[in-house]
Amino acid sequence: MEIQRKNRVAQWVYDTRSILGRFHLWLEDVEETWLRGEPAAEHSFVGSSLERAFIVSVAVTSLGTRLFGRYGEGKGLDKAGINRIKKDADAISAYALSEALWYLTRALPENHAVMISLGEGLMPKAGETPEMGSNPLLGFGRVYARPQVAHFLDRRVHRLLNDPGYEWRDFWREIQAAGITVWGGAVDTLENTSRFAKGAPTGALSVLHLFDQPLKVARPYEGYMGALTLPEAVVRQAAERSVLIDYLTPRELVLDAIRATYPGIEPDHVHVWTLGGPSREHRIGKLWRTWRELGVHLVEDGWTIPGTGMQAFNESGTYAPAYHVGPFTGPDGARNLFLCDGYAASAEAMQAASLDPILGNYTSMCLFSSKFTVPYDRERFIMQLDPESGDFAARLGQILERDATPAEIEEYRGIIRNARDAGMPVGRRTMTVDDLFPNKEWHVLALAGSMLPDPYSGTPGVEQVEPGVYRVSSRAATRKGILQVTLTLRLTEPLDTMRYVFLPLLDRFYAGQDYRTRAVKISDSGRIRNELETLASEALEYLADDRIRVDMDRVDDEVLSPDKKALILEVLRWYKTNHPIWFRWLEIG
Repeated sequence: MEIQRKNRVAQWVYDTRSILGRFHLWLEDVEETWLRGEPAAEHSFVGSSLERAFIVSVAVTSLGTRLFGRYGEGKGLDKAGINRIKKDADAISAYALSEALWYLTRALPENHAVMISLGEGLMPKAGETPEMGSNPLLGFGRVYARPQVAHFLDRRVHRLLNDPGYEWRDFWREIQAAGITVWGGAVDTLENTSRFAKGAPTGALSVLHLFDQPLKVARPYEGYMGALTLPEAVVRQAAERSVLIDYLTPRELVLDAIRATYPGIEPDHVHVWTLGGPSREHRIGKLWRTWRELGVHLVEDGWTIPGTGMQAFNESGTYAPAYHVGPFTGPDGARNLFLCDGYAASAEAMQAASLDPILGNYTSMCLFSSKFTVPYDRERFIMQLDPESGDFAARLGQILERDATPAEIEEYRGIIRNARDAGMPVGRRTMTVDDLFPNKEWHVLALAGSMLPDPYSGTPGVEQVEPGVYRVSSRAATRKGILQVTLTLRLTEPLDTMRYVFLPLLDRFYAGQDYRTRAVKISDSGRIRNELETLASEALEYLADDRIRVDMDRVDDEVLSPDKKALILEVLRWYKTNHPIWFRWLEIG
């Protein structure tokens, strides 16, 4: 057994050495547990070697964020203070995963690339104010590949962003003609950021879903989607009785289908997880009341989750509950069912829906706007409107059940155009995850690293074994099975030094490191460009010839403090002046 363990560790070290070296980590042990399925030569489409590298990537992101993301420092602060903590945490997680992916993709086949298609964090969520701005994230168009492939794809991504005549189908045709394989990604580097910032004991995850093709997304996009996730058996049972089950199906018919699938199940033994809180009342309050009137249990904060014994929460976190969807036997021996209903941000909704073929679920989605004033059953009609139609204002008013103001008319027009230009199926009544892929057949490698314990799957969070040594658990799920991996990682430097290893370069300068005396590397150019795209996407304008114009005035002071914006501009001007060739891509507005 000891020889097997040493061989296992040696194989993991060999396959992930570039990532471990980048983050100054020593791998001491690896535990592999198959929660579903069994060991297979090719568990995922990326191959076993790269799969290990992806697993370590999310594990390293979880470890670095937990240690250096200011966990719990937002407790008791006002909204602005919490927002600063959240952005620092998101910056650490986005930077760590981005760096891990960069080092990982040095081992990609020559004609392969990883491209981020959806990223969580482009806009404030419910209960946040607009000036809180977007969080640092890995968003649309970020490419990780060998230089020649990356340059080829970057030029075409810039065309998608800047050339109205260049559409997604043109992009897809060109990459196929070039013989390039693009793996698409949907990323939330720190899910449940608010809980993390406030010091909640559970829920923080780093999520990366990798697909064997890019998503049909042509622009940076984040919106909301109604989502109903049920066991696939319920949908099949209803279809046998010629009943269509999707997000817009009346919930009494959904309950009938559940009771037909699981004979004898009582309504109060059906447990519906849905987002809660006053900020969601206008949008899905009617949905809550419908389920309650049917005698169904709406999962509340603090409800003990069967199987894990941990407590549920519903102020955020729509991804992880999908792992718990399905029937279970209660303490009294009675049949119970757990399902998810309501809505989610687009990246989370898509990620959860892409688990369907792995978990045996069926998720129906419906495009929502980013406004929260219209009930869910009327909200769907907004995203089906034609913003260029002459009767747009009148039809919008019918949905709102009042005359829309000029400001509302233009705002809703912009929301619909944004979704349409990004390639979202705005004219559809409902949609499934299949609608986001160019090919009918697709595969996913679903990766999640736990910073804190996950109540729905029972995965433990980052645990300290001894000073400088930590256990980090991650999951890798495919249609062939679910593998949980626990890595024991030792920091090879003191904690204060390791902080700089995980800190973005611009944040290191803001923390006091002198950029003028530090040894400059050519890699600084790529790192700073990457960090600008992560930290201050609002400030960037993509130009021709692979150039970027940076205008920090576009970033609200609540997002980045004035002194930090000033420092970033000072650093950029210094690099541009002293290293003009390496920074020829940079223009300062």
